[in-house]
Amino acid sequence: MILVNTDYIPGKEFETLGLVRGSTIQAKHVGKDILSGLKTLVGGELKAYSEMMNEARAKATLRMVEEADKMEADGIVNIRYTSSTVMSGAAEILAYGTAVRFK
Repeated sequence: MILVNTDYIPGKEFETLGLVRGSTIQAKHVGKDILSGLKTLVGGELKAYSEMMNEARAKATLRMVEEADKMEADGIVNIRYTSSTVMSGAAEILAYGTAVRFK
C-alpha cells in the first residue's frame, strides 16, 4: 500500500475509491500526566505526550489502511491528520485520505 500526502503518485494512474479514515483516542497514565504538568513549569519537550501522539498517529494510520484494504485499494492519497483534546491528558487523532486503485 502506497501512502502519500499529495493528490497524485508520480507515474501512477488511478481511480478514486472513496474516503478512508482511522481514529483513536489516547491518554497517558496519570503519573506521567502529573510529571508532564511539572515539566511545564521549567519548559522543554513533554516526551510522554510526544510518545503518546506518535503512538496515536500510528494507530490511526493503521486503522485507515485497514479500511482501505477492505476496499481493495492500492494506495491512499492526500492523507491528512487532525487532533483534538477530548479531556485533560487525552487526545483524539484522526487520519483520513482518499483510497485509490491503480489502473
